[in-house]
This record gives sequence, structure tokens and C-alpha cells, in this order.
Amino acid sequence: MNAFNRPSWGVRLIARTLAAFATAWILPSVDLDKFTTAIWLSVVLALLNSTVRPLLVLLTIPLTVVSFGLFVLVINAGVVLLASDWVDGFTVGGFWSALAFSVVYSIFSSMLEGQWRMRVARMKNGA
Repeated sequence: MNAFNRPSWGVRLIARTLAAFATAWILPSVDLDKFTTAIWLSVVLALLNSTVRPLLVLLTIPLTVVSFGLFVLVINAGVVLLASDWVDGFTVGGFWSALAFSVVYSIFSSMLEGQWRMRVARMKNGA
């Protein structure tokens, strides 16, 4: 495990792929063609979240402060909408669907990565 106590990129890719697939299965207005599309979606979302999203957050700091941080949810929905344009086989039914996808996707991926952390901690403690 690294200094930030984060899973490796491979574990995160698997967790986020499963989270994308599960989220699309749960939300009726989000469509994901096949599992390989979920893999590509995870890669594209990772790239957008590491490049475009920080720039948008930086440019909208005043609006984010005024909205008590809620504008970050709008940015997340915008990133999901951009990903739906870039990934063939992934469609989102509009802004509210993208917002719901970003929230549920975050919850699922956090839960899966948390399960991995707990499993690693148990293995280190010999349990």
C-alpha cells in the first residue's frame, strides 16, 4: 500500500468499473451497452477527473463558495455528460441523470475501495 493508503491503479480500475456497471444497472435513465464499455468509461472518467475537473473547480471557486460547495455536484454531472459524449455505448438521459449517476457511482466506488482497504488491513493484522 502506498503512502496515501490508496489501492493500486488496477484495484481502483476494477472497483470503478464494477461501480459504473452497477450504477448503470440501477438507474433507468443511464444505459451501458456491455461490460467492456464500463471499463472504457472508468478510464475516461479517471482521465477527465484528473484533468478537466480540477480546472473547472478552480475556475468556479467563487460560485462554489457561494453555493456552499454544491456547485461541485454540477461540475461532476458535467464531467459525466462529457464522458457520455466520448464513450460509445454509454448514454445518460440528461443533466439530472448525470447528477444521479455521479452520486451513486461515487458511493459504489468508495464502498468497493473501502472493502479492499479493510481486506488488506485484516491480512496485515493476521486475521
